[in-house]
Amino acid sequence: MFISVVKMANLRKLAHGKECQVRIPNVCNFNNETTVLAHVPIKGSAGMGQKTIDLIGTWCCSNCHDVIDGRVKSQFSREEIDNMKYEGMIRTQLNVVRMGAVKW
Repeated sequence: MFISVVKMANLRKLAHGKECQVRIPNVCNFNNETTVLAHVPIKGSAGMGQKTIDLIGTWCCSNCHDVIDGRVKSQFSREEIDNMKYEGMIRTQLNVVRMGAVKW
């Protein structure tokens, strides 16, 4: 199975106006106008100070983005936040496939 990624440079722009896919309870602002593509760091995928490729990202509102990047504390453990972030990444990938931005 091969993955053909098309419009890769547009995945960041594609995030604008989309629903947050991380959805941290009591944190998410559900404001689609604040949604960006938040890169999801995975060990071994990028070096210090480098981001992963855009495909390894999640549509994320500004509030959830602050929590997953550690700028704001929440009631959740790092493991719980990581799980929400990874689930958001999977939901985002499903959405971009359905939209035709990534084709299998």
